[in-house]
Amino acid sequence: MVTNITFHNPAVLARQALTVDHVSSGRLELGIGAGGAPSDHDMTGIPHWDPPERAVRLREFTEIVDQMLRNEVTTYRGRHYRVEDADMRPDPAQKPRPPLTVAAWGPKTLRIAAEYADSWNFAPAKPDLTPQQALEETMRLNQMLDEYCVESGRDPAFITRSLLVYPRMADAPFDSDDAFQDFVGRYREAGIDEFILYWWREDAIEYGYECEVVERCADRATLEHLAGEVIPALRR
Repeated sequence: MVTNITFHNPAVLARQALTVDHVSSGRLELGIGAGGAPSDHDMTGIPHWDPPERAVRLREFTEIVDQMLRNEVTTYRGRHYRVEDADMRPDPAQKPRPPLTVAAWGPKTLRIAAEYADSWNFAPAKPDLTPQQALEETMRLNQMLDEYCVESGRDPAFITRSLLVYPRMADAPFDSDDAFQDFVGRYREAGIDEFILYWWREDAIEYGYECEVVERCADRATLEHLAGEVIPALRR
């Protein structure tokens, strides 16, 4: 969903984003997330970061990317990342920079999203949450983001609310048109603007879903029906 900071240098990522923004004629939306999977560190030999360090790294990383995509030259000295006279010419195709999505799950990262993001992405995919609890958690964090935006002097309305949808977030969101529309409607009322669907079998198995749920969520015909008929109707 987003670029994992574990694997990247922020200045290099900013330059890569600049290139993609140009070759795509200004269609790039850049996502950044703190990561956190132990296997990411084990397989790459990167030291494990505890949650406080990871949050600090995400802030510094986001600040560098934001500044470099806005400015011709950037110097930044943080605790974990430094850049000296980083050159960013030509300017991005999109002004003032490509839109930035920040994935955030807790207070520290939500503050980063409130200060820098054009879009906040979230997935309440804790295995112990019921569908109703997942909805309530989304509402709670959405309200928290609003409060942090006000504290930082930003209008909350300027940040898109983006939801990464897992099957367990609803009793049966993909079983019928009405169920899907009801799911989207309830999350729209909770403040969500954009829905990104996890769908394929591999994702379901990785997160331990029951076999029958795996089969239902891997039904390509249902996906094509939703994409071709139900979602366009919702957009209208």
